Amino acid sequence: MNEALPIRPIPEPDALDGMSLPGWLYHDAEFLAAETRAFLRAAPQIVCHESEIAEPGEWRSLDYLNESVIAMRGDDGVVRAFANVCRHRGSRLVDGEAGCARVLTCPYHAWSYGRDGALLGVPHRSDYPGLDPAKLGLFPVALEAWRGFLFVTLEPGAPSVVEMMAPYEDEVAPYRFEELRAIGRVTLRRRPLNWKTIADNYSDALHIPVGHPGLTRLFGRSYGIEAQEHVDRMEGELRETPSANPSERAYQKFLPEVEYLPPSHRKKWLYYKLFPNVAFDIYPDQVDFMQFLPVSATETVIREISYALPDCRREMKVARYLNWRINRRVNAEDTELISRVQAGMGSPSYIAGPLGTSEVSLRAFAQKLRRLIPEARLERLPPPGWSRRN
Repeated sequence: MNEALPIRPIPEPDALDGMSLPGWLYHDAEFLAAETRAFLRAAPQIVCHESEIAEPGEWRSLDYLNESVIAMRGDDGVVRAFANVCRHRGSRLVDGEAGCARVLTCPYHAWSYGRDGALLGVPHRSDYPGLDPAKLGLFPVALEAWRGFLFVTLEPGAPSVVEMMAPYEDEVAPYRFEELRAIGRVTLRRRPLNWKTIADNYSDALHIPVGHPGLTRLFGRSYGIEAQEHVDRMEGELRETPSANPSERAYQKFLPEVEYLPPSHRKKWLYYKLFPNVAFDIYPDQVDFMQFLPVSATETVIREISYALPDCRREMKVARYLNWRINRRVNAEDTELISRVQAGMGSPSYIAGPLGTSEVSLRAFAQKLRRLIPEARLERLPPPGWSRRN
């Protein structure tokens, strides 16, 4: 297991607490390597919802930080996670995002594994004297179930999702996450952006009235934000005043009463971002998750899918479609905005700027990164090889 970079004591008060992060952190490959060692491999990542692998043999996969992980339900009903790697010569066992199998058979040499990860079959067994199948099962990956969602971690070190979300359990409970069912498919959007560019924007409230006219029409001035130790929380309250935009106005009109939610949340759009790179968009009509999966220092895959409780009302079906239309526009606006930020971060003329007192999430994120990787305090890119000297 890789060791995290040492955290050096910082004098209090810290003069950088009101400053954003320097631009080189958003395009330096060594910094991504340092992040990977310090916290990204330990960060819980969603694979799927339990309902998507309800039957024995059903599996879903996740590619993250050059690792491929399978979550699969066994014959005993237990969901386990494994590295998608044959124990013989390292071949990937399965391709794609989903499937169902009685056994997992390696396409290279046909070693086969059961639904519990145990090694079942070895062709030419006599070629391997002394082989102990009990020691050559699929490599297990830590798995945590939280309210129906299945998370994996590549190595220990981070708090559990239960611990992260503890401050908001009472707020989340009425949404009945455990009963959600997928209403779409996983989409993967590859973007030429550092993962932090996307994560920063997700928790940024000040750009809403500037870059998202639709959300501004829907929320007015109600958009709020707060930062807990491991979670950012954002919310917007839908206005009663009809929007000038047809899709937004129709959404306001057709969104039906969701009686299982408290009155305070029946017109609320709610967002949580779990440090560092997993987010939930929680609406009265549906729930989405989103991940910002680093591919390189300047490339990220945004992975997302929508879920909802069964509801056959025509108004709910219309509201969900309109939600999709509205948020596709928001995503396009965000892509344009953060592409500009990514380009600017690569400019030698950029020096980290101040963060306003209301930018609580960005302040908390920058502080955490500077604690975890002290080189994040440096204004300029250190000489090559800096990360290997820690």
